[in-house]
Amino acid sequence: MSFSVAVAGASGYAGGELLRLLAAHPDFDIQTVTAHSNAGQPLASVQPHLRSLAHLTLVDTTPENLAGHDVVFLALPHGKSGEVTAQLDEATLVVDCGADHRLTNESDWASFYGGDYFGAWAYGVPELLVGADGAKQRQNLAGVKRIAAPGCNASTVALSLAPGIAAGVIEASDIVSVLAVGPSGAGKALKTNLLASEILGSANPYAVGGTHRHIPEIAQGLRGAGAADVSVSFTPVLVPMSRGILATSTARIVPGTSADAVRAAWQSAYGDESFVQLLPAGQFPRTADVLGSNSMLMGLAVDEAAGRVVVVTAVDNLAKGTAGAAIQSANIALGLEETTGLPVNGVAP
Repeated sequence: MSFSVAVAGASGYAGGELLRLLAAHPDFDIQTVTAHSNAGQPLASVQPHLRSLAHLTLVDTTPENLAGHDVVFLALPHGKSGEVTAQLDEATLVVDCGADHRLTNESDWASFYGGDYFGAWAYGVPELLVGADGAKQRQNLAGVKRIAAPGCNASTVALSLAPGIAAGVIEASDIVSVLAVGPSGAGKALKTNLLASEILGSANPYAVGGTHRHIPEIAQGLRGAGAADVSVSFTPVLVPMSRGILATSTARIVPGTSADAVRAAWQSAYGDESFVQLLPAGQFPRTADVLGSNSMLMGLAVDEAAGRVVVVTAVDNLAKGTAGAAIQSANIALGLEETTGLPVNGVAP
């Protein structure tokens, strides 16, 4: 069966990545692509790498242009998705890659985003542990019609530490996570701090001191995995690579827990997963290993002297971090094989 698809925000980085992955999906037929300022232009003029979709022309992002499709993917700035989705048919599967429907707590939205709160949808991170019985978020995605794809930083940190929380081997009250991130996560709009002359040869911290908008989403994910009280010190650092996240996350180990028990928690959580994989002891990933793929690779070490676990996770922020997670979740919602159309292999060198 073929599902008709529309992609809103198709001229941006997230929209382009959605289209790149959807173009190889055997069950999705991309019929409509929309934009704002780029409406009226051929898709190939703003996404020239998408050669197989060069026949498409960008149209205005309106509910009317998105209506009538089986699946609608939204890659719009926060505050814009909610305005559109309220006018779409309830029978349409809508997957929002923006922030509008991720947070379950309205006060978190007010504190970190502001503006109208549009309510929470099913969270599009299938591998995320939910509860202490080994259940995962994919069970909450089957058959749904509204999905909130994750923030790339948030899902990376939550997946990095959720196994330890769920297994009761680490504490959630003193989590520290520092991320090296590529600037594509900030979108395609022209910003002085993202110019090549500003970031090449430099590492630039931003949103320091608990101000990043993904912090409440991280805490939400870890509470879902069983944490009673979450405290996260989160610091992203822009580095000169166009895409990718390398997250180093640490947490205190519950006293008396062996190193073997710590590692076993992650192995149990991800041993059977297609896209989230724990590397052998002593090995740690690079962002280059996951470039262009829907894979997330983790390396784990126990710092005996500090009494902490250290998890280093690599992910492509545009693929598994955003568009890949959206398509993976849509596959589940539609009853398709979860891995359909999604690459596990990266691009190297």
